[in-house]
Amino acid sequence: MTLQLNQIAPDFTADTTEGPIHFDDWAKGHWVVLFSHPKDYTPVCTTELGAVAKLKPEFDKRGVKVIGLSIDPVDNHAGWSKDIAETQGMAPNFPMIADTDLKVSKLYGMLPADETGTSEGRTAADNATVRNVFIIGPDLKVKLILVYPMTTGRNFDEILRVIDSMQLTAKHKVATPADWKRGEDVIITTAVSNDEAATLFPGFQTHKPYLRTTKQPS
Repeated sequence: MTLQLNQIAPDFTADTTEGPIHFDDWAKGHWVVLFSHPKDYTPVCTTELGAVAKLKPEFDKRGVKVIGLSIDPVDNHAGWSKDIAETQGMAPNFPMIADTDLKVSKLYGMLPADETGTSEGRTAADNATVRNVFIIGPDLKVKLILVYPMTTGRNFDEILRVIDSMQLTAKHKVATPADWKRGEDVIITTAVSNDEAATLFPGFQTHKPYLRTTKQPS
């Protein structure tokens, strides 16, 4: 299965470091970041999990739930968590899914649907494609998909920037330009007429008929 934007995120039940979850029940009504790892005790992923733990207050401030996934059992996750705390200064403070049967990875298109076996005996290289970030909206639809190679650590400040944009544009008839950061000017969508824009965004600027900017709505 290949996931696409605006599809309903596949539902699943799974064991996590914080107990069993039913994903739809756990996620519904919240923005969610689900990010995956090909194996426990991998070096780049160790730094990523520490980075997200430190950023957890920023996700909380935005009402975003964070959940990790790695293709290894919960007991392995617990041991890895100690290493993460030791080397990165903070252990994961969010649930980590144990995808030992590869079910979630296959549901989310990170491994082929006909992949056989379990996590037992698989290496990180076998699971190299399990390096995705999914942002899922309160409507349980997939809003963003990013795929990273194992050798490139993910930039979670960028994930926060994207969330700021999506939460803003979900409430207002605007889009955000390249490299936008919270507080900067935004673009008025082409679905908004000039008359409507004058009411919604007084003082907006027209650069081209298709490119109008305004201060970020509060």
